[in-house]
This record gives sequence, structure tokens and C-alpha cells, in this order.
Amino acid sequence: MRAFVTVGSTHFDPLVQASLSTPVLESLRSRGYTELTIQCGHSKIVQELFSAQDVATLTNAGVSIEVWRFKPTLREDYARADLVISHAGSGTILDVLRLGKALIVVPNPTLLDNHQEELANALADLGHLYSSSIPDLPGVIERIDTRHIVPFPPFDGSRFRKLLDEEMGYV
Repeated sequence: MRAFVTVGSTHFDPLVQASLSTPVLESLRSRGYTELTIQCGHSKIVQELFSAQDVATLTNAGVSIEVWRFKPTLREDYARADLVISHAGSGTILDVLRLGKALIVVPNPTLLDNHQEELANALADLGHLYSSSIPDLPGVIERIDTRHIVPFPPFDGSRFRKLLDEEMGYV
């Protein structure tokens, strides 16, 4: 099975560092994950992994790991993953939930207004995803039960159109 970690375009070194840590890798391995891909963005944590190449590969705790910085789109990586672990950016969350993938979000506590934590907690309360802090990530990986994840409702553009029509006075 394959897990995918993404930090988007942000600096979220703690999530990258946690993803490469023995406790997280052992938790993934105990759940049957043998492959891990990490999109590390601008992380300084993995600087030593990169030389002239754009992709670094290594193995630790029985998990094959691939690390890279950026791609034009992450859609293929989301689709191939059995589990996505992500910063709590709204765009990433929506993309992953619409694909019906298991998702653990880790809000970045250094952001100014902590909007990521609010979004993560609201969607976790609805049962669409799991929310975690950095220290709790190994435990959340071990506890995740995909049978209890509530499917995210499909996009319905008519709801937005109706709201816009009402706001503009067309209805």
C-alpha cells in the first residue's frame, strides 16, 4: 500500500520531519504501507537528500520512500495513494476528499489565524477525515479506520449558482 504526504507550497518542516521519523514510518508499516511519497515543498529538512537530482529515494523501517519538491499537479499522486497525509490547505483537502481517499490532515500551527485547524476540526467532526497534530501523527495512523470515513458529498454547482442568483436579485 502507498501513502502520500504533501505540504503544498508552504514551509512545513515539522510535517516533513515527522513523516521521515521512525515512529511514523513504523506506524505506516504496521498498517501495511510499504511505499511513501513525500512532496516536501521548500523544506530545509531534506536538503541533504538532494544533490543535482530532483528526486531522492531511500528506505527506512521497511518503507520505500521517495521525496521531491514540486510537480505541476498532485492529482496523480492523490489517485495512486491509499492514504494521504497533508497540511490542512483547503484546496488539497477538497481535491483528496473528492477522490474518496483516506485523509489525515495536520494543521500548521504557525499560521497566523489558525484557519487550518478550524477547517480540519470541522471536517473531522463530520467524519470526512482525520485531524492530527505532529506529535499525535503515529497514533492517528494506527487508529485510522477507513470503514468509518463519511464520503464527502459530490460537487453541486447548482447550489452556488442559486446562492449567486439570490444574492444578485435574479430570484
